[in-house]
Amino acid sequence: MEVFIGTIQPFAFSFAPRNWALCNGQIMSIAQNTAMFSLLGTTYGGNGQSTFGLPDLQGRMPIGMGQGPGLPDYTIGEASGSPSTVLTSNQMPSHTHAVQVQVGGASSNPAVAPSATNQFLGASNSSGPLAAAIWSDELSSPINMGGAQAGLAGGGQPMDIMNPYLALNFSIAILGLFPSRN
Repeated sequence: MEVFIGTIQPFAFSFAPRNWALCNGQIMSIAQNTAMFSLLGTTYGGNGQSTFGLPDLQGRMPIGMGQGPGLPDYTIGEASGSPSTVLTSNQMPSHTHAVQVQVGGASSNPAVAPSATNQFLGASNSSGPLAAAIWSDELSSPINMGGAQAGLAGGGQPMDIMNPYLALNFSIAILGLFPSRN
């Protein structure tokens, strides 16, 4: 089967077959590949005088050129994207978090007053048992705090945004049929 010059095809082996080249962005000689240069030009690199570049699909996913409904316009040879990103709080949609606290329920036995030189919150400086408890040994049911705000969480580390993948060898036909325009 003969293919068109410039056909890109994935292969399950690690080398480019005869008359094919790896799609790894390599720079090619125009003089030795005039037909291929007439199709690609400098879309993928090179100086256009003596060299031109092949597409680089290492770690990249090809997408169709043009503009689909509701999508950006992609030009042939355009490369963009990143395998990870750092999400900022400005990129997150507005949202709220409920804040719950538990307060003391049942109180302890009344405390004995300390000496005047060793006073603490909840105790008077009079002698004898106090009417106020100092601590609680049971918690009440959780209650919602209406206007409370939770602080920021997270460490600002990059997160992976790559889809699951399988690495294959993408190669481009450098010899074959010259494609004619309709």
